[in-house]
Amino acid sequence: MIHQFKNNGYHIVMDVNSGSIHVVDACAYDVLPRVEKHFQAGQTDRQQVARSVAEEWEGVCPYDAAEVSEAVEEILTLADAGQLFTEDIYESYVGDFKNRPTVVKALCLHIAHDCNLACRYCFAEEGEYHGRRALMSLEVGKKALDFLVANSGSRVNLEVDFFGGEPLLNWQVVKDLVAYGRSLEEANHKKFRFTLTTNGVLLDDEVQEFVNREMANVVLSIDGRKEVHDRMRPFRGGQGSYERIVPRFRKLAESRNQTDYYVRGTFTHHNLDFSRDVEHLADLGFEQISVEPVVAEPSEDYALREEDVPQLLEEYDRLAADLLRRRREGKGVNFFHFMIDLDGGPCVAKRMAGCGSGTEYLAVTPWGDLYPCHQFVGKEEFLMGNVYEGITRGDIRDEFKGCNVYAKEKCRDCFAKFYCSGGCAANSYNFSGRINGAYEIGCELQKKRVECAIMIKAALADPVQNEPGGEADPQEA
Repeated sequence: MIHQFKNNGYHIVMDVNSGSIHVVDACAYDVLPRVEKHFQAGQTDRQQVARSVAEEWEGVCPYDAAEVSEAVEEILTLADAGQLFTEDIYESYVGDFKNRPTVVKALCLHIAHDCNLACRYCFAEEGEYHGRRALMSLEVGKKALDFLVANSGSRVNLEVDFFGGEPLLNWQVVKDLVAYGRSLEEANHKKFRFTLTTNGVLLDDEVQEFVNREMANVVLSIDGRKEVHDRMRPFRGGQGSYERIVPRFRKLAESRNQTDYYVRGTFTHHNLDFSRDVEHLADLGFEQISVEPVVAEPSEDYALREEDVPQLLEEYDRLAADLLRRRREGKGVNFFHFMIDLDGGPCVAKRMAGCGSGTEYLAVTPWGDLYPCHQFVGKEEFLMGNVYEGITRGDIRDEFKGCNVYAKEKCRDCFAKFYCSGGCAANSYNFSGRINGAYEIGCELQKKRVECAIMIKAALADPVQNEPGGEADPQEA
């Protein structure tokens, strides 16, 4: 499968199955789909293919014979090297993947089903998750960590995210559970990687010191510009929270040397110019940024709509160009959705099935119930068991084990499938009624993000463009 696209002046060709990326000139870009047709038909004689390609052009070929011949030679050489027109070798792994033993490697602990903000788009309904407000007890938290250790097989590295609501409303239990986790490590040959997601309202020096000592990563919730943030993330009395949290987040980011954290925002129909919010966060000094599309019922005034998509795609292009400029000026920022590894990347299983929700990754409610992930919490049809009895609904786990890019009709022929791994199962369920369905708007945005990420990689690998004063035409790279 081949995907071709143009971005920021670059002509880019992806060989989806091999993962090879090629930056080509205009002639090779236009010639390639014609050569592919001959290659698939078993016609690989360079000269004959070049003549046929030139003859097949409607009207007059826009390139001279030498250009076409050179392009054909380069394309077929790459094909011979297994970097173009490659076959899909991964689908045969699906059976083995579905039948492999299930081990749990990560838990999302809902340490608090309560919150001190009233974010308008919150899928957790101000922390209640379709139920009652509650704080996780230390006993339930310990049982959750025991469950994780007992169900992790031979895996050494385990992950636990303290989530909410707002976890800092139950701060003492967070600290006590970290201590308990550490006490389990040596005897069980495990290593816990703790993370925290917070709105920052209760963030202070004591929290910062503990987080910097014990948390491998911290997610700080902020939507961007003050007016954008305060509109969607107010206190329950309606007052904005931007002024309260920004100084605390900047201090924490600096205390972590601008690593091992993310400021994480959500954009909605009300700020379709979300690239401005990313730029605002970068201008505040944050170097690790994630701003993601809201997922909401279409009836909500802030929900994204199909007619918003063209502007959103342009925003990603604009953002990619701005982040590339910052990188070249020595002011680089990592934007989560543009981070892509073209050299190695995740393993085959991760490429096919993504986050592992419902199998390797589970969410735990304050009273110990187990769900496939935090976005399924409160949907009783997805209640899988509890930390006392373990998984009691193996059928739900097995359904999620079968969730992969080959089980999703819209993923099979999508060029981005090995980068998004089929997308979010919760979003698919919410918008299609099936975890193997699709969220159409999310798919369109994801495909654009992949293209932008690859363009940035191509631009940073361009030796002329990255020289001081370099102004070469990127189309000729």
